[in-house]
Amino acid sequence: MVQPDASRADDLRDTERTRLRALIAGDVETARDMHADDFQLINPAGESISKAAYLSMIASGDLRYLVWDPEDIAVHLFGKDAAAIRYRSVINGKRDGRSFHGRYWHTDTYERRADRWQVVWSHATEIIDP
Repeated sequence: MVQPDASRADDLRDTERTRLRALIAGDVETARDMHADDFQLINPAGESISKAAYLSMIASGDLRYLVWDPEDIAVHLFGKDAAAIRYRSVINGKRDGRSFHGRYWHTDTYERRADRWQVVWSHATEIIDP
């Protein structure tokens, strides 16, 4: 039986929040299962980063998220096995020893694979205040 749309949207919001908590904690094992093998991140600097490279940066501590606070997560469902989410967040962290802090827009696509939601593409854009 297919879940109602509201329930699936809530599942996606919970999944994204769980993914963010895993990344903050440096919990690469949990994060590995939540990212599709063909995951690709486009970060605010315009870099394209694969799943292996991203999780390696998290595991080594080269990329550390100290705070990743999402606002309301909007969900757009595409049938029963695909969705896009969009939200703003505040992130504090360190990359290669340098601190960063900012507000960002995130757009992520998820697919339901092997009975679980996995993020496939992720894109972050920095919000520049005028």
